[in-house]
Amino acid sequence: MQLSSYHALVGGSTQGIGRAVAEALATQGATVTLLARHEARLREAAATLPTPGGQAHDFLVADFTDPAQVAAVVGEYLAAHPAGFQILVNNTGGPAAGPLLAAPGAAFEVAFRQHVVCSQLLAQAVVPGMVAAGYGRIINIISTSVKAPLPGLGVSNTIRGAVASWAKTLANEVAAQAITVNNVLPGATVTQRHTSLIEKKMAETGQSQAEVEATMLRQIPAGRFGQAHEVAAAVAFLASPAAGYITGTSLPVDGGRTGSL
Repeated sequence: MQLSSYHALVGGSTQGIGRAVAEALATQGATVTLLARHEARLREAAATLPTPGGQAHDFLVADFTDPAQVAAVVGEYLAAHPAGFQILVNNTGGPAAGPLLAAPGAAFEVAFRQHVVCSQLLAQAVVPGMVAAGYGRIINIISTSVKAPLPGLGVSNTIRGAVASWAKTLANEVAAQAITVNNVLPGATVTQRHTSLIEKKMAETGQSQAEVEATMLRQIPAGRFGQAHEVAAAVAFLASPAAGYITGTSLPVDGGRTGSL
């Protein structure tokens, strides 16, 4: 699990699962570059990351709704840091909730750029450095919906599935170059998005928070919601040398909720 030789690029890393992932990788010794759109939050997050090996963490400012900006910012950074990144964690905010037929076409276009196109451009940017290093880990934070679509998340279900297919295809293309590509699928995890989905359900049904949460918990064999650090632990393992023979997989971290193998 020791990552002191590696440099990680972590998207959406100022809060929630992304920040927990950055903290987990840093704790294992990785140098971490945070990537998100809010500079003040990035600065604060980078300053609080663990430094057990004296790492110098940093950050990049870019908005995932603008793939060209993401590619340009990362490309400029790589030009100044030719050693590149050995770990890429693709993570950004999920599409808004709502039924499929109510979603405008533009919602799919925005989500596709934000999740699929940005992941593609980032992979194109970092894979050459991974090949040169003889080590690469690409990990995508998506959703259990790639195994079983979730009610009321029409756009998200569609786009998450596209990311999973993209990842499986890429995994097969780069496996012989010591690069793995895997997906981590969080279930109901306590984050800001989790809270917003509960609030939306409360508004739709008139139920209390306790009633909405009780309904959700009945679907989880573990009987509780997940924590961001538990998802991050799975990412840290997949980023490590110990996971070198695991690629092209989608790993649910969901307390047993997903009803498929």
